[in-house]
Amino acid sequence: MEHRHVWIAMEDGTRLAARLFLPDELPAAAIVDALPYRMDDLTASYASEYERLCEEGRFAVCRLDLRGTGSSEGIALDEYDAQEQADICEVIAWLAAQDWCTGKVGMYGTSWGGFNSLQVAIERPPALHAIVPIYASDDRYTDDVHYMGGVLKALDLVDWVIYMAACNVLPPVPAVYGEGWRDEWRRRIDGTEPWLLRWLEEQDDGPYWRHGSLRPAYERITCPTMIVAGWADGYTNIALRAFEAMSCQRRVIVGPWAHMSTATSIPGPHIDLVPELIRWFSRWLRDERNGVDEEPPIAVFVRRSTRPAPDLAEVRGEWRSEPTWPAERLRPQILRPQGDDVDRIAVRGDVGTAAWISCAGKPPWTLPDDQREDDTRSLSYDWEPLEDELELLGHPRLRLTVTSPHRVAFLSARFCDVFPDGTSALVSRGVLNLTHRDGHAAPRPLEPGVPTPVELELEATSWIFEAGHRIRLALAGSDWPNTWPPPHAGSLQVARASVELELPVLEGPPIADPPVFGPAPPPSKSPDDTEEGQPAVTRLIDFDVVGRQTRIVTGYGSRYDGPFGATIEERYDGAVGVAASNPGRAWASARARYDIAWPETAVATEAHLRLRSTSTSYHVVVEVIASEDGPEGIGHVERRFERRIPRRLQ
Repeated sequence: MEHRHVWIAMEDGTRLAARLFLPDELPAAAIVDALPYRMDDLTASYASEYERLCEEGRFAVCRLDLRGTGSSEGIALDEYDAQEQADICEVIAWLAAQDWCTGKVGMYGTSWGGFNSLQVAIERPPALHAIVPIYASDDRYTDDVHYMGGVLKALDLVDWVIYMAACNVLPPVPAVYGEGWRDEWRRRIDGTEPWLLRWLEEQDDGPYWRHGSLRPAYERITCPTMIVAGWADGYTNIALRAFEAMSCQRRVIVGPWAHMSTATSIPGPHIDLVPELIRWFSRWLRDERNGVDEEPPIAVFVRRSTRPAPDLAEVRGEWRSEPTWPAERLRPQILRPQGDDVDRIAVRGDVGTAAWISCAGKPPWTLPDDQREDDTRSLSYDWEPLEDELELLGHPRLRLTVTSPHRVAFLSARFCDVFPDGTSALVSRGVLNLTHRDGHAAPRPLEPGVPTPVELELEATSWIFEAGHRIRLALAGSDWPNTWPPPHAGSLQVARASVELELPVLEGPPIADPPVFGPAPPPSKSPDDTEEGQPAVTRLIDFDVVGRQTRIVTGYGSRYDGPFGATIEERYDGAVGVAASNPGRAWASARARYDIAWPETAVATEAHLRLRSTSTSYHVVVEVIASEDGPEGIGHVERRFERRIPRRLQ
């Protein structure tokens, strides 16, 4: 296997940095992973997977630093902008034209690399023959880090959203870029603005969010597509939704995983995904008849009643295969609570702390805990203990009639498995800004005091309720800190006779043999493998009696060595708070910092966030800092961005 760093020139003259992993036997089909996360330091550990694809799969692999990130030239103007897709199409054409390439290219990636795999496939570059999006989404507005159900995401603000502001102003790697790297760094600092500012302006669905979203025009992708998702991840809904809507050759694998490797995720059980990548790309890039397209195309891990824990190592359950979706044995069932009373939801700003973040990952972004505390602060409907097991796969749907005293109100729904001892495990969740009750249509304010029919699709799920367990539906006026709290307190009225919970029930035994996956390989060394010498992880929830607010504090980081003699330190600290009785008064603050020392120099970047809301506006301040000491260093450069943005039906 040969490693090469190369420059790929774009049509406008901008040079993109790439690293090639070339197998011994050439020519070979190529696979590209295109990311903004700096291939030569912050994510250098990803190389172990590229090496396996190269050595075991006999593919040429290209890891690309996107424009304006890592050592590539240019400015990173926004997430998933049209320039990014155009650049990757040019890179695919360049790869296909090399004498060591067969002319066939595949694309894959996790999270960002999964998103842009879908986005580039929409463009249909001639040499692109297959993709594998892992933990990605078909809808940037409803299923990403920005908004959920028309409500601003909160915890993501103090993590990925702010650390990208610091990451995007790190310099090119001096040993890769060569002479002029500081000049390029200065251009990057001067030209890069925090993406959050635009996202706060784009509070409603529309052309901005439809760009880069596959939904609803799924027919635009024609190349074979294998989707990998995890039930504890935040990008699960694409799996069954896209499989049903797409017409290309397709396959879906949904495991129990969070936003982590399938080999190390909390929770497991784990699998080795690399052989599945090799099988998929071998079939469509080399025309190998390996049977991957003859197996049942849907492989799902169906979870079974499991006691919740933030650090749950393994969820109980079993693998299933389904030949079609919707499944032949799918029989929706509707549950209704008894009685015809008018029930009330007391709107608080701090309900949802046990459900935590909707996209779990490494601590502090852990799994949901026992839901009982949130259940007691919600309007809960329980059904009688089950006499037999109940197996679900798909989206639960909630229909009800709500009356709000305000023009804007939120509705949160948690669907839980209640154990005989009272333990409440989260099975699925959903949140909806009720002004967005018409889906992708323009939002409509509520008429205060007027009953309003609402339908809420909960997150896709799999679950087997065991006999003796009860089903619980818990309704609240907030889903905090996962999403931003509503602008007003008060109470929502629910007509109990209107409540219908539709469950995606699978009846009868499985009709296909379960899939078989290889066991996870022994873990390789990565920056987070050892706790010794690493910064502490913090996840603190408290109530400020004097300030009458609930507050959450998070913190984590890592220290490690990288290529080109680098030593790297990352640190992320965040906090969110809300006045429980006045949810419109909420805030978030965060700090992300990177320190990288190379033999040539030492640099640091930071981003600070301060965001406060009232019932009518957001006030946001972002400060971005870059520094380098020494006679040739850039010194200390600071940029400050401040906006006051109206809450439009938020």
